[in-house]
Amino acid sequence: MSVTDPVENLRALIRCPSVTPAEGGALSVLQDILTPLGFAVERVTAQDGGTPDIENLYARLGISGPHLMFAGHTDVVPVGDETAWTHAPFAAEIDGGEMFGRGAVDMKGGIACFVAAVARHIEKHGAPKGSLSFLITGDEEGPAINGTVKLLEWAAEKGERWDAALVGEPTNPEQLGDMIKIGRRGSISGFVTIHGVQGHVAYPHLADNPLRAATAMAQALMVPPLDAGTENFPPTNLEVTNIDTGNTATNVIPAKARLAFNVRFNDLWSVESLQAELLRRLDAAATDADLRPGRDPIRYDITWSERPSHVFLTRNDALISSLSGAVEAVTGRVPSLSTTGGTSDARFIKDYCPVVEFGLVGQTMHMVDERVALADLETLTRIYETFLERWFAHAAA
Repeated sequence: MSVTDPVENLRALIRCPSVTPAEGGALSVLQDILTPLGFAVERVTAQDGGTPDIENLYARLGISGPHLMFAGHTDVVPVGDETAWTHAPFAAEIDGGEMFGRGAVDMKGGIACFVAAVARHIEKHGAPKGSLSFLITGDEEGPAINGTVKLLEWAAEKGERWDAALVGEPTNPEQLGDMIKIGRRGSISGFVTIHGVQGHVAYPHLADNPLRAATAMAQALMVPPLDAGTENFPPTNLEVTNIDTGNTATNVIPAKARLAFNVRFNDLWSVESLQAELLRRLDAAATDADLRPGRDPIRYDITWSERPSHVFLTRNDALISSLSGAVEAVTGRVPSLSTTGGTSDARFIKDYCPVVEFGLVGQTMHMVDERVALADLETLTRIYETFLERWFAHAAA
């Protein structure tokens, strides 16, 4: 196979059934591609109690600075109902100018393109004037415990240092050139247990329905809005995602209710300040007597997600202008600089170096018949190749 061709690279990767946590052969394919290009490749298996062992890959070309990292993942989500697919999800079949397969967009396609771009750069110019590394995990679509976090720690302990990073996640909503992600909102989840008194619905004075309290608490969390947004981020948004009592009887007032919520927050908040504000709201709602006249304040407990995601914004001209300029040079479009969307492994990388994200169009990711246009693979490869030239020139100046 020609590693300068992103289509061939992607075909080889898709044919590896690397559903989290299985490596599926994808890292081996990548190792076989990168080693002849001169990369020193290391495979790192990370472990943590109660979670699957995960194979990861780190590869580096060069020994001096500046040092650019490309980060991504070869693991994919399950295919769901395989019979609903037009083409087998791991066959990498081409139909109508598109390649079908799980991971085509998220995100084996991005890896295939960056590998092709690196191979073309080496073919035309030789190795970059500095260092280039691949940090590839098999745990992005899973719990994200034994993947990028552990691989970054392992590499840093070895003395690896990076000047910038590009994550190849699918960032474009409609067409290539739409959007570069220069940051991400923070994310935190909470679980509120509201304690009531179980009883017969015909004798409510002998019971205390926790759902009445849950209604007040849910409203207090969502109203009023937490903020109106900032220059670089949309408004912070809280969604109540579940209210449950575990009660299946219609004539029994439940003993407790459990309320779950998630907040995607902007740079007006830290994890600590946001938690403090939400506790203030819950405490105020605990004394609300509108739905519980004559009752004592609500009794509740709250637990927080163990690993919240912190908000971040990248400010690095060499990185952002090199990528934006490459996108415009290849596509003619000026990409928007965005912080929208969910979380990604960039939230871990930002603790080590400036990081941005740019990849394929994400419209079919995680869907039945996930697919990518072959023309987009070539265009993204050209963008990455141009970016490599611009970033190394800018960083070395």
